[in-house]
Amino acid sequence: MPEAILLQDVDGVGEKGTVVDVSKGYLRNFLIPRKLASPATSGAVQVAALRAAAQEKATRDSATKAHENADLLNKTVLTLAEKAGDDGRLFGSVTTQDIADAIKQARGLTIDKRHITLEEPIKQIGTFQVTVEVATGITAVVKTMVTELK
Repeated sequence: MPEAILLQDVDGVGEKGTVVDVSKGYLRNFLIPRKLASPATSGAVQVAALRAAAQEKATRDSATKAHENADLLNKTVLTLAEKAGDDGRLFGSVTTQDIADAIKQARGLTIDKRHITLEEPIKQIGTFQVTVEVATGITAVVKTMVTELK
């Protein structure tokens, strides 16, 4: 059976970048025309191994950077000054976009507002714990203080 290097994930065969044994007909008639695989020559196998190693290193570096950013955000205290009435209710509200902008200004980290979790927009003066998803499965809690604008 000939070997093939998968260029994309193929159900029931394997994941992208792996070298698999397939029948000649399956390789020639299905995988190659759909650009799902290429024949596994010695040079192509070496290139695939280098790509896999580079991908693994990039994934490790990304996870390390995400943990560093999460640690930094766990130590961060944001202070947002907003207009409020005498009873402490804000005239507007503090949204996830406001928190994302404050993180960018304070720490230089760009966080998408969809990765910031608020049960509902903050409408009172006070101190709140806001959960931020830095990367998949990696979260941080940012202490957010909302004060009255003077």
